[in-house]
Amino acid sequence: MGTVLLHGQQTDPLLTLDRIYNSSEFHTDSQRPVFWVENGDAFVTVEPSAEGEDQLIRYVSRNNKKSVYLSAAKITPEGEDRALSIEDFTLSPDETKVLIFTNSSRVWRSNTKGDYWVYDFNSGRLQQIGKDFPASSLMFAKFSDDNAFVAYVHDFNIYKEGFTTGQTTRLTEDGNGDIINGTFDWVYEEEFGTRDGFSWSPDAKKIAFWQLDASEIGTFYMINNTDSVYAKPVPLQYPKAGYDPSSARVGVIDVNSGEITWIPVPGDAVQHYLPAMQWVNDDLLLVQQLNRKQNELNIYTYRPSSQRLKKIYTETEDTWVDLKYPDLSSNQWGDNDLLLTDNNSAFLRMTENDGWRHIYRVDIDNGKQTLLTPGNFDVAAYYAMTEKDIYISASPDDPAQRYLYSVSLNGKGKIKRLTPETFSGVNTYNISPNGKYAIHDHTDAETPITTRLISLPGHKTISTLVDNSELKSKLKALELPSVEFFRVNTSEGVDVDGRVIKPAGFDPSKKYPVIFHVYGEPWKQMATDTWIGLYDIFLAQKDFIIVNLDNRGTPSLRGSAWRKSIYRKVGVLNTDDQALAAREVLQWDFIDKERVSVWGWSGGGSMTLNLMFRYPEVYKTGVAVAAVANQFFYDNVYQERYMGLPQENKEDFIEGSPVTYAKNLEGDLLIIHGTGDDNVHYQNMEYLVNELIRHNKQFRMMSYPNRSHHIDEGANTQRHLYTLITNYLLEKNGMDQ
Repeated sequence: MGTVLLHGQQTDPLLTLDRIYNSSEFHTDSQRPVFWVENGDAFVTVEPSAEGEDQLIRYVSRNNKKSVYLSAAKITPEGEDRALSIEDFTLSPDETKVLIFTNSSRVWRSNTKGDYWVYDFNSGRLQQIGKDFPASSLMFAKFSDDNAFVAYVHDFNIYKEGFTTGQTTRLTEDGNGDIINGTFDWVYEEEFGTRDGFSWSPDAKKIAFWQLDASEIGTFYMINNTDSVYAKPVPLQYPKAGYDPSSARVGVIDVNSGEITWIPVPGDAVQHYLPAMQWVNDDLLLVQQLNRKQNELNIYTYRPSSQRLKKIYTETEDTWVDLKYPDLSSNQWGDNDLLLTDNNSAFLRMTENDGWRHIYRVDIDNGKQTLLTPGNFDVAAYYAMTEKDIYISASPDDPAQRYLYSVSLNGKGKIKRLTPETFSGVNTYNISPNGKYAIHDHTDAETPITTRLISLPGHKTISTLVDNSELKSKLKALELPSVEFFRVNTSEGVDVDGRVIKPAGFDPSKKYPVIFHVYGEPWKQMATDTWIGLYDIFLAQKDFIIVNLDNRGTPSLRGSAWRKSIYRKVGVLNTDDQALAAREVLQWDFIDKERVSVWGWSGGGSMTLNLMFRYPEVYKTGVAVAAVANQFFYDNVYQERYMGLPQENKEDFIEGSPVTYAKNLEGDLLIIHGTGDDNVHYQNMEYLVNELIRHNKQFRMMSYPNRSHHIDEGANTQRHLYTLITNYLLEKNGMDQ
């Protein structure tokens, strides 16, 4: 395929890493976050003005008619010549005020510290909240329901600030970094998705909040060797597997008197987690509690007026209990609140106690449970409700895909598919509060995301919001691979789903090198009907076959036994499934069994190491990025959820750790890690290196100074990283670079 013309310009049909990582040629557009207003009859989003400044635009849901909601001029601070950059925004409950988040800075993974400004539609006034505090130091500011106050976190304490008086009141006094009020420590954020740690009561008289005591958490030190003559230690409170987490409790503040009442959740505050808390009404809270092993979930009601705590729900598993599910379609990570229904007299809970993931309605008063989704299929996620139905994501016939369904709230109906047949692939939704409209994202293996505004339940397209037409046009000019889905049966009788990417002009009579791109742990599914992306296209153009496999333990919609069978066997069962499925793939006539590579990141890096060490006869070349080499080095919440407590089954942690088998390395291995990785510590890399040296195993390694888990900080980092990976794969497979 030669150079082709695209809009009158020549376009090379072959990708280069520079075209992918050093230019904007293949820029992917995405819909900016939307805020539903007027119960869903309209939505607001951020768009640039003619001068390129941020402004808020309102769209009418029924026809996508556009108007300026808040102009750039109105959010330009006095004395400044440019409008505020809007990184996030919320509206007051009565929609008379806009709270704008800007000038942010990073805390752990996300930019959650910053400045807040309020624009008042009634007065036309723009004012900064917490202006006496240092710049970029406020967190999670939010309106009270009576629109009189904003509350926020600063330096681990909660404050309230009045709009009319400007008076600031500190509501907690003991926050200091060890005592954490209104936000969370590293592991709560990483593993429960919790960041914002306080909530106004509906009557604006109380604030419920978390307090964590991290004073006993061990400090892990990362080292910054590059920013000064003398190296600097970077301390991180990080509870490793087998070590106690922070103690956690929930308090209720009377915002007028400042009095704090602690909710008497039973048990040892160190040996449990409190991953969710929410108001039901002015005098009722729901509090979720997980035990240390995370195999028992208790849900309590608490009435501040009487200080009465009542357990209304208990769920247990022999393995672990999930709060929210790491699914392709949920887009809800970090929102552990229960969806309330029936005028807030009940909540919805997804459980797996009957072999499938189903939704139950649970009465708050008496705990009565009603199954809403009967049948032998998994619910992937639930989105929203109408008066009679709930919208859910599922794919009973193909675990690689996701579709929108509705089901009756009375538990007597059958699920009804709403996503039209034309949208084969993975579909995700942001549904309006009234259930009449949705922002719909669609992708498949060969197509980047398209975003539409639709009406429900008919799923009629009102407008295409993002079509990525320019990207799709440029992709058509490339030499594109084909994508197929398959299922193989291993020698142990396990059916494993897979996705294979074949080069353009695929010749079944040839022998192709194969790359297995892996993950394999409970937090990610790989063989999905989502766009493969530019790097896989690039590798296919280099004449590689790329294969993704989903072993047992991955979050595939194949029943609870499939997902939960990995309990206490991470690194063993999933590695065996991957390798035995790979052996079946290697029986294909067009695969070169002598040129078999594997690569992965994070959990996929761990999988890569285990495959290289435990199945050296299968895998000849491996690239492991940011891998957990020793399960004792990872955080307690994740590792103990899937493996149990090291104090009780230490041998399982050893058996599942790649470093245990490093002595078996025979092939070519490249290990890569960021020295500033606060998630999977660089410690894993050096520990593995020592073990490989001890057994005289030759390998290559690359460290990226001060880079975090994503290894994307700094100029040219991504291009350098993927050039390194690509050149290694080409070299070890005897291919031209």
